[in-house]
Amino acid sequence: MGAGGRLSVPPESLVGLRRRLDTMPDRHPDRAETIKQAAALYGVSTTTLYRQLRTLHRPRPMRRADRGRPRKVSIAELERWCEIIAALKLRTTNKKGHHLSTGRAIQLLEEYGAETPDGLIRLPAKILSRPTADRYLRQWGYDQTRITRGPVAVRFQAERSNDLWQFDLSPSDLKHVPQPLWVEAGRGAPTLMLYSIVDDRSGVVYQEYRCVYGEDIEAALRFLFNAMTAKSDDSGLVLQGIPEAIYADNGPITKSRVFQRVLECLGVRLMTHLPAGKDGRRVTARSKGKVERPFRTVKEAHETLYHFNKPENEAEANLWLHRYLANYNGQQHRSEPHSRSEDWLRNLPDAGVRAMCAWERYCAFAREPERRLVASDARISVDGIAYEVDPDLAGETVLLWWGLFDRDLYVEHGERRFGPYTPAGGPIPLHRYRSHKKTRSEERADRIAALADRLGLPRAALDGNPDLAAPVTPNRPEIARVPFTDPDPYQEMTFQNAVRAKLAIADLLGRPLAHLSAEDLDWINGVLTETLNKSAVLARVRERFTTPSAQAARGATGEEVQC
Repeated sequence: MGAGGRLSVPPESLVGLRRRLDTMPDRHPDRAETIKQAAALYGVSTTTLYRQLRTLHRPRPMRRADRGRPRKVSIAELERWCEIIAALKLRTTNKKGHHLSTGRAIQLLEEYGAETPDGLIRLPAKILSRPTADRYLRQWGYDQTRITRGPVAVRFQAERSNDLWQFDLSPSDLKHVPQPLWVEAGRGAPTLMLYSIVDDRSGVVYQEYRCVYGEDIEAALRFLFNAMTAKSDDSGLVLQGIPEAIYADNGPITKSRVFQRVLECLGVRLMTHLPAGKDGRRVTARSKGKVERPFRTVKEAHETLYHFNKPENEAEANLWLHRYLANYNGQQHRSEPHSRSEDWLRNLPDAGVRAMCAWERYCAFAREPERRLVASDARISVDGIAYEVDPDLAGETVLLWWGLFDRDLYVEHGERRFGPYTPAGGPIPLHRYRSHKKTRSEERADRIAALADRLGLPRAALDGNPDLAAPVTPNRPEIARVPFTDPDPYQEMTFQNAVRAKLAIADLLGRPLAHLSAEDLDWINGVLTETLNKSAVLARVRERFTTPSAQAARGATGEEVQC
């Protein structure tokens, strides 16, 4: 009788029946008769017997039948609580990735509940444990790793050359050059910065070294002008022309109004990525890889050679860098069967590249407007430099156009523009220049400087003059001196006591003092009574026992001392 009152055939009988059936073909008529007789013998139906034969050697499952199904709550309700726990953990995540734990989230839901769009809901006590919640969070994809994982990256590429340039800068591994071309007083050596432009379609790179203090706007604009200017044929650099758009990060350079105005005047659209964390789970800056990769390549394949020969200044560093970039642009394109330079030349716009303007016009674009009030003396002070403008503008509020690359000031008032104005008291025109008359202080300083150049000093001032004896003070009293008292804290000069002294004497003689005569022992005791100084005691012992005369005298008396 089986479980639940069902009739069952013993396992050993099923094994024997299976062996008998295996000796017959699949469609032998005796198989059905054998099954019928066995079913009648054990009082079961043929269907039951067939079923037991099929399940005879089938392995039993090692897991529970309700595995994956909660027992205290329904699946829909448990999934709802898992969503709320995952939302609590996501809401409490900070920039370092720290967030609320599962156990603490369950505790808060049980004690206080959570405000949801459907109202306040509260988790009943003791129906959801932390291990159960963590297991179903992982099983249903609500764990923190999957919730915070960004979406799939979408690759993009410009259709034509110069459609999009990617711009960025990075500190060079060299950090500084020994002799920079310019240094600002009081700020130390400038940082050697690597500026880079990469064409999005072809991957052609143009880079330059610039010694700057931080992200300098002027250096960035100079670099862009050099990148857009036509290169010589022997340089090996092909990138040139004005692009349609420039893609960069949200740094101080792209936020500058002067930088934005220059690009606007050139007809270049400035594109910046969103800061990190401003677009949900999407990684907003991942599209900078095309400009970041050349940085790493240059630092690993080119700048490592600076350990053998270091450039003296940024001009020499740029010369070496451009030679390397010519070879870099001639390497294989990332997806096309030709080089980067060939890809840039093959995919140029049908109308050609937009030529760059002259430097003078480029400087005119790099002017920033500023609204100021002209003083009553028709002067304006900009960064400590005074400019004298048209007298009609005295007391008026005007718009200043201050350029990064020139010293001239332009003023706009209403629809009229005035200028350029040079600094008041600035450089004298060439045809009016005269050397100024030196003042008395300058003449005196020049005279002293000329005398200093002609002065010399005898070598005797360093070697000493034997003819010049030091003056002797008559009747000079002798200075009394107190001898130094050595504390001898480690007993390096005197024995600590007579016992230590006798041990040292025994070591010097090479035999115990008990083997000496009574006369020698009395002599040693007398010496130790007088002094415990190490050098004095050992010297007197050597003189008595180890000198040749002492050994001869002892040999005559029949005494021997081994030392």
